[in-house]
Amino acid sequence: MLGGVASFEDALQDNRVPGRLGDVRLRYDGGRLVGESVPPAWDRRALPGLCVGVGLGCAAAAAVLAGQRDGAGAAALLGLLAAALVGLALKLEAGLGRRRFVLHFRTESLRVERLTWAPRATRAELIPFDAVRAVHMLERPGPRYALVVEYALEPDGPLHRVELVEHIRPTETATLHRVWRLLSNAFGLRGAGLAGG
Repeated sequence: MLGGVASFEDALQDNRVPGRLGDVRLRYDGGRLVGESVPPAWDRRALPGLCVGVGLGCAAAAAVLAGQRDGAGAAALLGLLAAALVGLALKLEAGLGRRRFVLHFRTESLRVERLTWAPRATRAELIPFDAVRAVHMLERPGPRYALVVEYALEPDGPLHRVELVEHIRPTETATLHRVWRLLSNAFGLRGAGLAGG
């Protein structure tokens, strides 16, 4: 698809990749379109640690109360609260994982990565361009929008979805349509119009 790479690069001369869309920074880097979610705000990053800290305090207080004659009921409640706070911290931490996607035009593949705080927990998937069936613009509560790729790894296999961009504000809808057309053209999907249109 070297001709496709050249035509895509020609299209980018007239229609530059926006620097940011929703929670993702975008850049074109020598035959690759790279999108990486921005780090969450410091307060969102600090919240799981705060929940764990308060949970440990509750657990320590429960241990002290458990040794007292009339403290069994309060100790049980504090123990349950500690467990709930640790569970909430784990849920919040899971939501902080970052995403990265790379469209390799020369190899005609989309690489999608889920980046986590644990180095070995990072997951990556390689999706051939031919496996992509659609690029969707989905409305989320808020209202916010998301850009989602739908694909099937086998011709008659099940359809899967992967989110490329989340938290797109209503003020970014023109940029959203532009990136949607750009991706649809890159995957060779019909009905997207020209990337510069």
